[in-house]
Amino acid sequence: MPTKDHIQMRDPFVLREDSEGLYYLYGSTDPDIWKAKGIGFDAFRSKDLALWEGPFPAFRPDPDFWSDRNYWAPEVHAYGGRYYMFATFKADGVCRGTQILVSDNPLGPFRPHSDGPVTPREWECLDGTLFVDGDGTPWIVFCHEWVQIKNGTVCALRLSPELDRAIGDPIELFAASEAAWVDPVHSPRHGTGYVTDGPFAYRCDNGELLLLWSSFRQGRYAQAIARSASGGITGPWTQDPEPLYDSDGGHGMIFRTFEGQPMLALHTPNNTPDERPVFIELAETDGRLKVKVKE
Repeated sequence: MPTKDHIQMRDPFVLREDSEGLYYLYGSTDPDIWKAKGIGFDAFRSKDLALWEGPFPAFRPDPDFWSDRNYWAPEVHAYGGRYYMFATFKADGVCRGTQILVSDNPLGPFRPHSDGPVTPREWECLDGTLFVDGDGTPWIVFCHEWVQIKNGTVCALRLSPELDRAIGDPIELFAASEAAWVDPVHSPRHGTGYVTDGPFAYRCDNGELLLLWSSFRQGRYAQAIARSASGGITGPWTQDPEPLYDSDGGHGMIFRTFEGQPMLALHTPNNTPDERPVFIELAETDGRLKVKVKE
């Protein structure tokens, strides 16, 4: 079985399945997610986070599937007795967006659940994640891409209880340039702008709500934290002054091991085909997270 050092993956996401005593690992697993035709998403499973069984073909598109490229950032959430995959897709002439897939097994096969993307059809969007608030209302939190609006944003949108459609209008939570540490990126095709990537909501032990997200600092990918003043998903949000991790890695999420240790999962380095999933122990104190120092 491979170790995670042998798994090429961007945007890693870990699902802890307590009933099985197993961890499931998902991510952007196509060898070239940028230009090549989309293949699908592979999954892996492990008892110890060290050795991983797989790859298992968690999603493969049917011949009539609407998207043929940019298969990015799959997350799998247990919800209502089933498993829901939030994943980014794109096609020629169709805006990139997050569609919701469903399966009765964490290894799939995952099949389309929503009718195409649940993110706004006229927006270039990516990296949708599930957040369920205190009264049980599900939301998708996602990024409105800088390639369309120059100053990328993170937005929230209510979902139906069945997770098959959006309800209402999106709410802008914050823009990339609001974080003092973020530097602009430059692209021959899209010009200059500010990136938002990979939102993930995390509720601290003290009840504070954080939102992980990524951008660029001095040309390197970095992992950051925003904080909700209200404790709810609509904020208002403030930005931590320094990234949590800025060594050319990001698109992170947090999970707890079976022993209760909070772990940051992200990919590093940020260049293809060298990206690998990395798990980093975190220390949490009064709503503050930092990388745990090894003694």
